[in-house]
This record gives sequence, structure tokens and C-alpha cells, in this order.
Amino acid sequence: MSLFRKLFKKESKSDSPRSDRNQDERSKYMPDVHTPADERFTKNFILNGGKFLYAINLEELKENFDDILLENDWYEQQVFCFDKHLEDTFKGFNLTFGQKGESPFFLTTCESLIADNGSILVSSHQLKELKLQEFPQCMIVFATTSQIVNSIGEGLRLIKNKNKGNIPSNITTIKHFETNEEEKDFMSYGSSTKNLYLLLLEDL
Repeated sequence: MSLFRKLFKKESKSDSPRSDRNQDERSKYMPDVHTPADERFTKNFILNGGKFLYAINLEELKENFDDILLENDWYEQQVFCFDKHLEDTFKGFNLTFGQKGESPFFLTTCESLIADNGSILVSSHQLKELKLQEFPQCMIVFATTSQIVNSIGEGLRLIKNKNKGNIPSNITTIKHFETNEEEKDFMSYGSSTKNLYLLLLEDL
């Protein structure tokens, strides 16, 4: 079953094989720890305040990108982007690509999508040596379903395995999206809150 179908599939309590007390004690808003990684990521990401757009092919992905531009009136704007492949992918939208922080949004890829907490793992491959606070408030992240992993540890192992002898620096996670000051807890102090859209392409 695709991630999109899983996201909108409603499951009754009678459908779940678990009936122990621990399940009752978990918040009804928390994904079951035994659900697949893609479903856990989706639910946690949305709970964090992220905006999620799923596509089954490149054409649909570009339609979703166009919807974001229309929603925010970002046509004929300069995009903050380091990735030449992304420039080629989204070159037909009358945008100018550059590396200036005053651009209305930052377009990037990521290292992994973390199911356990709905965060996005990035490194100097995406951010260079800049801090998150130095990027525009709005971000569009392009990722594929094969990049979903269970934990930060798993994501870090993938980075290490893919970059043997040349591990990137500036490794961090983006987790807090559109969080009001009064809603922040002690775990979010010092983090950079972003208005973030995730363009997720099915590749499995």
C-alpha cells in the first residue's frame, strides 16, 4: 500500500492487533511504534507542523511545487538554492536561482527523513556551512520515500556509509515547524523554526 493511501486510511481500534495496557496509555495523537516507518514519519511530520505534499511521479511533483508557488505568490522570485539538479528539475517556473538569504524561500534536498520524530536530517551537502537561522523562513524540501529511516542513528549510519573518508559537516535535524513561542518546550530552545513544505516523491 502506498504512503499516500496509508496516510488517509482510517483504522478502527478493532483492526489493531495490540490490546495491552501500554497502548491505552499512549496518547491518541501518537503513532503506534509498530506501524511502518513511512506512516510514522508522515504522522509525526504533520504533528510537528510541517506541510506534506505526496507525488507518485515527477509530473505530479511539479504540480505540487506549482501549488506552493501559487499559494505564496512566489512566481518571478529568486530562490535560494545550492543544488544544480533541483534547478534543472524546477527550471520551468519562471524563477531565478541564486544563493542569497533574502530570497523568499530555500529549495533543498535532505539526507534522510526520520520516522521516530518526524524530523528532516540535513548536512553540509544541503546547508554548506551556514546555520539554519541564516536561511529564509520558508523552506521547500525535496525527498523520496526511500530516504525514510526509523531513527536519527540510522540516518547517521547512512551518511557515514555513503561518504566513507569524507563525512560531511554541519549535520543537524530540522524538526520544529510553525511553532508558537508559547508552544515551545525545553527541547526546542535554540532551534530554528521554519515554515516548511515537504515534496515527497514515491520511488519504492
